[in-house]
Amino acid sequence: MFSAGPVRYFARMRLVQFCHKGAEGFVRVGVEQDEGQGIVDLKAFDPSMPSTMREFLELGLKGMDCAKRALSSGQNVLPRSDIRLLSPVTNPEKVVCVGMNYKDHCLEQNAPIPKEPIIFSKFPCSITGPDDDIILPEESQEVDWEVELAFVIGRKGKHIKEEEALSYIAGFTVANDVSARDWQMKRNGKQWLLGKTFDTFCPLGPALVTTDSLKDVHKLGIRCLVNGATVQDSNTNQMIFQTEKLVAWVSQFVTLYPGDVFLTGTPPGVGVFRNPPVFLKKGDVVECQIDGIGSIRNTVV
Repeated sequence: MFSAGPVRYFARMRLVQFCHKGAEGFVRVGVEQDEGQGIVDLKAFDPSMPSTMREFLELGLKGMDCAKRALSSGQNVLPRSDIRLLSPVTNPEKVVCVGMNYKDHCLEQNAPIPKEPIIFSKFPCSITGPDDDIILPEESQEVDWEVELAFVIGRKGKHIKEEEALSYIAGFTVANDVSARDWQMKRNGKQWLLGKTFDTFCPLGPALVTTDSLKDVHKLGIRCLVNGATVQDSNTNQMIFQTEKLVAWVSQFVTLYPGDVFLTGTPPGVGVFRNPPVFLKKGDVVECQIDGIGSIRNTVV
């Protein structure tokens, strides 16, 4: 387990969860050789390694050190054609989401800049993989897209200081905070939870990019495309509350655990604020991209 003091991984890696094609029930943790390249199977390299990312993160530096050695060994490499990428994390204890966290997104809806982070949640069962389908629920006719930068907690913490918060983050990934706007904005007392948490409403991936792999996570281009047309195009420098602030803020209220996922808010260009509003329909393909991290591509069914 991690020690109590600040720990930095000092490792540039792209960690993934995957399964072999034809063995969909058997989850493995791997390291991507490079974006879109072969996957090193950690359990094949070291049979003592766990099978899920959450358990891997609980190992702390021991796990990261094993992943570094496995990557440099050049052994146990699987071609992409043999595997199916899963969400980098499955079954986290928490999925913490932040609303109204981009200045330009507040401007598009004439909303004031929040003074404190606006926190809500999705249930972990909403998580799906980087290439999996988004299922349109019969209960909603207003399903919308929201590209977001996500990060994953790497070690347990409570009342985390802002200046130490980065050491609690294992890495970053791409998320789509799929949202049923009718349930979010008109139903259920206008609480956001139900509209945000239908099954498949949290695609994540393609990899968990370790913190030290990114020069400045708050200067990354972030985009969403629907059927090839760009609908969101901004930069993470528009974030009102940056990652360290979010970790410190949320950890005042709850203990954070390895594998907990944070979605940090979306930039402008969502369908609900278009004139007229535009919502996802069967057959649409949604691609969410963040520079330096990668892209996820989900078909609406």
